Parts: sequence; C-alpha cells; structure tokens
Amino acid sequence: MKPIETEVVVLGAGPGGYAAAFYAAEQGKKVILIEKEDLGGACLNRGCIPSKSLLYATKVMEEAAHSTIRGIYFEKPKINLDELRDWKNGIIKKLQSGIAHLAKQRNVEIIKGKAFFEDNETLRVETKDGQKFIKFGSAIVAVGSKPALPAAFDLGNKRIMTSTEALQIDDIPKDLLVLGGGYIGMELGSVYAGLGSDVTMVEALPSLLATADSDLVRPVIKMAKKQFKEIKLNTKVTKMASSGKKIKVSLLDDKGESSTQSFDKVLVSIGRASNSFDLGIDNTDINLDDKGFFIVDKNQRTSVANVYAIGDIAGGLLLAHKASKEAKIAVETIIGQPSTNENLNIPAVVFTHPEIAWTGLTETDAKEKGIKVDVSKFPWAASGRALSMDKTDGMTKLIIDPSSKRILGIGIVGENAGDLISEGVLAIDTECTVNDLALTIHPHPTLSETLMESAELYLGHSSHAISNKKK
Repeated sequence: MKPIETEVVVLGAGPGGYAAAFYAAEQGKKVILIEKEDLGGACLNRGCIPSKSLLYATKVMEEAAHSTIRGIYFEKPKINLDELRDWKNGIIKKLQSGIAHLAKQRNVEIIKGKAFFEDNETLRVETKDGQKFIKFGSAIVAVGSKPALPAAFDLGNKRIMTSTEALQIDDIPKDLLVLGGGYIGMELGSVYAGLGSDVTMVEALPSLLATADSDLVRPVIKMAKKQFKEIKLNTKVTKMASSGKKIKVSLLDDKGESSTQSFDKVLVSIGRASNSFDLGIDNTDINLDDKGFFIVDKNQRTSVANVYAIGDIAGGLLLAHKASKEAKIAVETIIGQPSTNENLNIPAVVFTHPEIAWTGLTETDAKEKGIKVDVSKFPWAASGRALSMDKTDGMTKLIIDPSSKRILGIGIVGENAGDLISEGVLAIDTECTVNDLALTIHPHPTLSETLMESAELYLGHSSHAISNKKK
C-alpha cells in the first residue's frame, strides 16, 4: 500500500494538537491531523470545558441561595440531570463542530483512527475503513494524558470513578468520597456538593491545593468546609472493596489510626498518567522518562530530530494553555523560526469557589529557593466592587524584587481570579515594576483595580487600605 505523504502530521486533536495543525497550515504546510476519539481531546470532552460548565451551573445555585442577604429569595432549585447533561454536552458538540469547521477552512485533513509509529518517519493508522500509512516530514505528538487509577483501586466497579466518569453525572450519589485534594478533586468535589452529595475529601498531604501559597488557599478551604461533609488531611486510602451497593474504604491517618467508611461512589483524583502506551514507540528511537512522558528539548523536539511532543505527553505542567503555547514553539522550530520553551511564564488557575490563580514566582518557591522578595497583599474587603458583589474573602498579592522593584509573581484568590491573572502574566513578561502597575489607570469600581491597589499599597499611598511600609 502506497503511503500518504505529508509535511506535518499531528497525533491528537486536543488544544495542543489542533493548535499545532492549524498554525502549521497557516504557515503553508500540508497537514494531517489524526484523532482516535473526538475533536478537542480530553480538555474539551472530558476535562476543562465540561467541568467548568458544571461548576458554573452549581455556582448559579449557590448565588441564588446566597441572595437572601440582599432580601431576594428563590425557591429551592430542582435538578433535572438529563437536561443538565444535555446542556453540558451541547456546549461540547458546538465546540467540536467549530474545530472541524476551522480545520476545513485551513485545508487540514482530519483522519479518525488510532495511530502507531512504524519507524521514525512512518505512521500506521487503524481506521474504520482499514489501515492507512502516512509518510511524514515532521510529526507532532499531542496525545495527552489520562486520569491515574492505581491497580489497587481499579476493581471494575462503576461506583469507583475517575474524572472522566464523574463528568458524565449519571447520578447524584448521596455519599461521595473524593480521593485527592488537588485542583481536579476540589473542582469536582464542589460540583457534586453543589448538586447535593455529602462529600468527604481525603488528602494524603497536610493541606489542600498544596502547589499554591497557603494564604491564597485559605479562603478556598474555608468555603470547602462549608460545602463538604468532611475533610480528612494527612490521611491515606489503603484499600477499597465492593460491598453490595457501596464501596468500603479503609483509611489510615498520620497518627497510625485506621478506620473504615462506606460510600455510594468514590472519585479517584490523584493525578494523570501518560498516554504514550500503545503508540509503537518501540519501533522508533524516541526516548521516554520513567513515567512514560516524552523527553523533549527547548524546542519540543524529542530524541528523534523530526518528531516533536507537546502538551501533557511532554510532561511538566499538564495545562491546556501550556499545550497551545508548545504547539507554536514546535511549529516555529519546524519552519526554521527561533522559538523556545525556556523561561515560559505559565499561569495556573483553580476554578473553585472562590477561584485561585497565580503566575510567576510564588512566595513559597521564593522561600524554598532562598530568593529575597517583598510581598504586598491587598484585601478585597477594601474593594468597593468586591463589597457590592459580597465577595470580600478575596486577596490580590504581588511578589516584588526588593532591588529592581520588578514584579516577579502575582497571586489572586477571589471571584473571577482566572480572568484577572492575565494582566499579571503580561506584567511579568514585560518586566513591569510595581511603579508601572501603580501608574496604570484601572477602571473603578472593578476587581481588576485590586492589582493597582496592591501596587499602591506597597508604595505607601493606597487610597483604600493602610500601608505598613515605612516612608
């Protein structure tokens, strides 16, 4: 069978894969995009989009209940799971069709099937119409990751879920155990609590959301204690077993005390694993690390010069916007433009209630690395806009270089923190000083002006908060 020849082939149509395919096509390359499941990858179909849709739905109910403090009363909400699921799935389908339309406009050929490397320059694709062979000039691997499920917990019981099954919202379990207090566990735990489940969260570490600064996490933990039935820190799950219509779970805390509880369902959210298996990697000279992620250089190039890896499969931060940026780096390298992944400033957002977002250097990292920094925190209790929205539990935090006064990091906790953090990314990337941020006029009353206020507070002349800085 004569192989199909193409300049660039992209494996995986997630936010990294389709971004790479579209960008390469815009640069005049002949591009084939291969996807074994649905366009949009895990992010669109089983991650970012459905989770944020459900978080918004439960937030609406939370806001309605909270409106009693304003003298506004709503009836208790009634949840129709079929309609909620259809609404969520409708968003996904609309975005899928958008990707397909954009691919067609850019003359990107989409092949639906499972791809395997035959060698360093050839792919075999299993499709419903049989095998296809593709001879490529360059390949960009963007096959992503999947939820990790340890063998000890994989009992073949549908009552034990990963994020994939949890987002299908087949039902609302009365008692739900969420194993893992990272961003996935916290977000989905909030969804199910909002829908009516009694949520117990178990985390092996001493704190939830351990990668964020503790002062940013504090308001989220305060809210989680209201939302969840119980939070168990420093606790491990040692065993799970099916017990009738329940899952029997054995727990062990840091004091060595064991206990057993039963739950209607369990959500295992303890990280994600590489999708590098069953790709035919053994037929190539591509090197993987000990966790199965592709080893790449500063240009996203693997150990095979014409094969690149981007997004989750390349390890590091498993974030959609990181994948999209790496897509451009790989394509620019292919077409001969200078591009690098060195010193990328990648923001992180946790879409809890309230949201947390941070970018650049964190205060925790600065302490661990022995970097001397100044910190300025503006409390949202002093923000007119936050007060008007009853969102005063927020804070905007600046990490500042004491000598140059450059902004090294920004952290925000509060309403729409994920939307606000982009200004922080721009401030860091353009090497803004705290003076630059203070002199930038922000509209009033908005939450965005808390960035300016935090800078002014550091300089000792904030209008709405008292500075402790000596003049």
